Amino acid sequence: MPGRFVYWMNVSLDLKIERAAGEEGGGDWLRIGEPLHHEFNARASALTLMVQGRTVYEIMETFWPAARDDDTLPGYLREYGEIWTSKPKVLVSRTRTDAQHNTRIVGRDGDAIGALARLRDETDGDIGVGGATLATQLLRAGLLDELLLFTHPVILGAGRPLFDDTDNTGEPADAELDLLEHGSFDQGVTLHRYGVRAHTTGEDT
Repeated sequence: MPGRFVYWMNVSLDLKIERAAGEEGGGDWLRIGEPLHHEFNARASALTLMVQGRTVYEIMETFWPAARDDDTLPGYLREYGEIWTSKPKVLVSRTRTDAQHNTRIVGRDGDAIGALARLRDETDGDIGVGGATLATQLLRAGLLDELLLFTHPVILGAGRPLFDDTDNTGEPADAELDLLEHGSFDQGVTLHRYGVRAHTTGEDT
């Protein structure tokens, strides 16, 4: 059985992932307390590997490797630093030529989606996806399997959406979903995990 690409993201009630450009999971509108971070840690530990776009990866690499051994941080943050640093990772980038922390790079030849399709076929288990552009490309290619959304009780009104609006043809991404799991955490944060229905072609008979 092939692996499953799981797009994991914090979102607002109106499905925005950033209020200001470049937040990438660090906006002050997020309500990430200790119980929620323990959930992050558990789910990240269960991933077979992580696939991240360059922007997300570079934000992560500036903080989590050092956090792993920072005694001034709470234990649950140090734990996530250890998880992220040691977990096998794939960086999708046309410009990076090297990466540390158990990371390999794909996409320098311009065929990132082809490389990820092969990776999915060769992998057992869940593959965490980080980055809206990457997730949108996987969705349009029919390769995105699940969404894991942590919804924070705030309406941003503007900002970057969960998926990019269009590709270079001007066509929006679209999909039908099935609710697989839901839960709640402190400060009103909720979890919803969705399965992406496979696209069908042709007419019903």
